Amino acid sequence: MNETLQKPRRGRPPKVTREFPDTRAALVRCGMEILTEQGFVATGIDAVVKRTGVPKGSFYHYFASKEAFGQAVLESYAGYFAHKLDRWFLQKSVPPLQRLRNFVEDAKSGMIRYQFRRGCLVGNLGQEVAVLPESFPEQLESTLRSWEQRLATCLRDAQGAGELAPDADCEGLAAFFWIGWEGAVQRARLVQRCTPLDVFIEGYLAGLPR
Repeated sequence: MNETLQKPRRGRPPKVTREFPDTRAALVRCGMEILTEQGFVATGIDAVVKRTGVPKGSFYHYFASKEAFGQAVLESYAGYFAHKLDRWFLQKSVPPLQRLRNFVEDAKSGMIRYQFRRGCLVGNLGQEVAVLPESFPEQLESTLRSWEQRLATCLRDAQGAGELAPDADCEGLAAFFWIGWEGAVQRARLVQRCTPLDVFIEGYLAGLPR
């Protein structure tokens, strides 16, 4: 029986489409770093690909536009921050209002670690809302609502523990916290100190109905 042997073809190998999820993750991670420092409008795609070493063509393989990239970065940040909130707010072994203090202390440590260069991505984008693409406001509001719900759950635990008045409006108090918190973070970046965060949390806790 004769077998036909195929000679290997010369030249370039055929193109094979490959996906590199690590590359996309690296781009998003870089976006989180840059956008928390300088916001969306001031961030160029060239800066992102230069920092990550990813070719510009590859960037557009994963993201159709800068807007799509920003949405992906915001989604990733929202997931990261939600996980952080759950880690602090759901610690059943810790008194509920102490959980809130612990979250603030962790945030202070993070700001000091990055020398106050990085703020809250949601807060940064909120300041740019007038010039952001139309897809962003709804995504930002949805993220803030999820944070409010997480804190409201913690505050309801505080009611159950006798740390908060039974008739306190936990949803309203949670919304009030995040409105004030974003301002405190921006002020801390401005003065390069944690003092605004301390002033805010002490005032917030002092004003809770007991």
